[in-house]
Amino acid sequence: QVQLVESGGGLVQAGGSLRLTCATSGRTISSQSMGWLRQAPGKEREFVVEINWSGVYLDYSGSVKGRFTISRDNANNTVYLQMKRLKPEDTAVYFCAAKRNSIWYAWGQGTQVTVSS
Repeated sequence: QVQLVESGGGLVQAGGSLRLTCATSGRTISSQSMGWLRQAPGKEREFVVEINWSGVYLDYSGSVKGRFTISRDNANNTVYLQMKRLKPEDTAVYFCAAKRNSIWYAWGQGTQVTVSS
């Protein structure tokens, strides 16, 4: 089993940037797709971005494409999410997740991102 711990969230003004980190332990993630999902208050959890095991295949939701960048360091079992030009609608709890057989099967506890207008 893999354990995921997110960090890097916080309060930022609209137009600002944040970098989220997902530190993993337990089972290695080097052969798994990883991703970030988010959940805003009163809304369902939604997909943000996915990166495959090699980092070659990336999939972004339309709402963040061009502003967010996912990357991974397999040697250190870490995944990153660089967020730029943040908007108030990006406010949410951001979760790191591991994927296997097309299912997000492991989740972190989440990190809060709040963007003020």
